[in-house]
Amino acid sequence: MRVLGIDPGLRNLGWGVIEVSGTRIAHIANGICHSTPGTGDGDLAQRLCSLHAQLTEVLHTHAPDTAAVEHTFVNKDAVATLKLGQARGIALLVPAQFGLTVGEYAPNAVKKTVVGVGHAAKVQVDHMVRLHLPGVKIAGPDAADALAIAICHAHHCQSSGRLEAALRRAAG
Repeated sequence: MRVLGIDPGLRNLGWGVIEVSGTRIAHIANGICHSTPGTGDGDLAQRLCSLHAQLTEVLHTHAPDTAAVEHTFVNKDAVATLKLGQARGIALLVPAQFGLTVGEYAPNAVKKTVVGVGHAAKVQVDHMVRLHLPGVKIAGPDAADALAIAICHAHHCQSSGRLEAALRRAAG
């Protein structure tokens, strides 16, 4: 199973792809989709369009089987939160356009799964991603977060698969 993790952001949208085979995971690719601010009206629309095009290319190139996106947290700046929400919409839309199911995880759930602590620092997440994926070259903090989201989703998919199998055996 190939898993795409996405860390949504308007300026920097991180992505990471891993391959899961049984209990083994392997790094496929990671990167950051950048949108640079322009000038004038329509700037936000152009930035979202750029993120859409870049993320679409990632899905064409790496053909994931499933995807996961991090929930956004609400901060004190309502305008920034709304803009981030729109970037998150792109992160949900593109995999859906490819027919993928998209898991959604709170930042604390991702940290708890990957690090073991729900309030881990970014450096701890980066370190644990590198332990899970030896030799990986990470494009930046947003890509590390995206790989952590992919690892979290893979773990939850495996857990739910084991639960479903156990329920089928018990019923059967």
